[in-house]
Amino acid sequence: WFLNRQKDVFDGAFTQITSNGLDMKFRDDIERLRKIRNHRGLRHTWGVRVRGQHTKTTGRCGRTVGVSKKKGG
Repeated sequence: WFLNRQKDVFDGAFTQITSNGLDMKFRDDIERLRKIRNHRGLRHTWGVRVRGQHTKTTGRCGRTVGVSKKKGG
């Protein structure tokens, strides 16, 4: 399938990318965001939600959160 790439940051061209180049371009874009220390790049690095979602109570999969019960009496 195709992805319409709007305004490539390197050459300014509008192109259509197929599945092979899509993974590579996506990875390059994220690496560029990390390199320039952009907010989106930092959030990708930290592994948290990037697009402004609330994260206080949602997206806790894989982590133990909450109050632990006391052992003994």
